[in-house]
Amino acid sequence: MSFTVTARESARRFAYQHASLLNALDQGMSLMAAGMADVRIADGSGATRTPADLYRHLFGDRSGEGVRGLGAQIENGALAA
Repeated sequence: MSFTVTARESARRFAYQHASLLNALDQGMSLMAAGMADVRIADGSGATRTPADLYRHLFGDRSGEGVRGLGAQIENGALAA
């Protein structure tokens, strides 16, 4: 699956392609820390999340259900909202 990280700085928009969800998340968090605006991560089906929302979705559930559920969503081709 492909993931696209988009961000804005003033009037300029940036887009980066990643094959790995974790690489996309890492770059999205880095862009936010660098002060970029409107940072989003989209999957191949067009579903988007902010890096913070995606991080909470992946790691916020201490029981591990979030990670297992995400694996199933990736296999099905979409990130659930």
